[in-house]
Amino acid sequence: MTPRRARWRVVYTDPAWALDGSGRLDPRLADVEAAAFGADISVDLGLFHGGYVTSGPAFTDYVTGADALVIYRCEITPDLVDAIAPTCRVVARSGVGIDNLNAPLLAKAGIPSFHVPDYCGDEVSSHTLALLLALERRVCVQDRLVRADSWNIHAGGVPRRLSARTAGIVGFGRIGKASARKLHAFYRGVLAYDPYVSPDLMASHGVAQAATLGELFERCDAVVLHAALTEETDQLIGAPVLARARPGLLLVNTARGRLVDPAAVLDALSRGQLGGFASDVFSPEDPNRCPVTRQLLESDDVVVSAHRAFLSAESELSLRRRVAHGVAAVLRGGSMPPVGVIT
Repeated sequence: MTPRRARWRVVYTDPAWALDGSGRLDPRLADVEAAAFGADISVDLGLFHGGYVTSGPAFTDYVTGADALVIYRCEITPDLVDAIAPTCRVVARSGVGIDNLNAPLLAKAGIPSFHVPDYCGDEVSSHTLALLLALERRVCVQDRLVRADSWNIHAGGVPRRLSARTAGIVGFGRIGKASARKLHAFYRGVLAYDPYVSPDLMASHGVAQAATLGELFERCDAVVLHAALTEETDQLIGAPVLARARPGLLLVNTARGRLVDPAAVLDALSRGQLGGFASDVFSPEDPNRCPVTRQLLESDDVVVSAHRAFLSAESELSLRRRVAHGVAAVLRGGSMPPVGVIT
């Protein structure tokens, strides 16, 4: 008896969770997706040749005929939309950010899209505080020195008392609010800048509003970034804003790399305008691949991680389930998820 073919085909372009410990694609890892999709939905886990291929003719051929597309780092381009438009009923972004989703282009082609904006607020806000406290207490510098047999309690500078300091937040959405709650445990006061959020809402979280971005940098001793990447926020943190920073201000970015001009950060660090910079995100993704960000890595005043602020066992499983169930709901009945739909 010939097995019945799946009714729909879902294509994942570059799922990080589908790689085994040696970096090879392992379809057996798609257990969550198999449970959500059942027998009537087949899953393809990416075009893989030593790494995911997410552009070019072979990739275009690969995605053609997909009933649904799930992207991670993959960029939605006109060529990709042309390839999937005849059959694709939904595109899902496996994550919070939508800068690579190109929802307007998809909408123009009549393809609805969604992301999952609220699956990792606890993780990202905790990672933000971890990076900030590492800067404040000079933990990474001390770690390196002690391991190098250079014991010195004053090495790397004397930390400051946080209960006498003020922290600032750029972007007061879900993650900004989560970070505010945690910042209150360490800092004397918390300010936020977000032109799309009312001061009344900020006040309900015990946060004061900064009227402008420049004011936030002038009044705060540490600033964390939680803004979405848009045309408006691309390179938002550049030389003009950093020139207004309170001397010694610490800057932490767990949002998107392109929010920050790395050359301006490097200059502000060299002049002492910034006392430290920590980032989980860069553009390009690996800061070793850019000469300017590579210079940042050489500074003791810089702490970095590999775009993993979102990561925990719980958040990853939740994201995978919500993406799979959302896609399956669209294919089986046409209903979009209740959260994260892009219009």
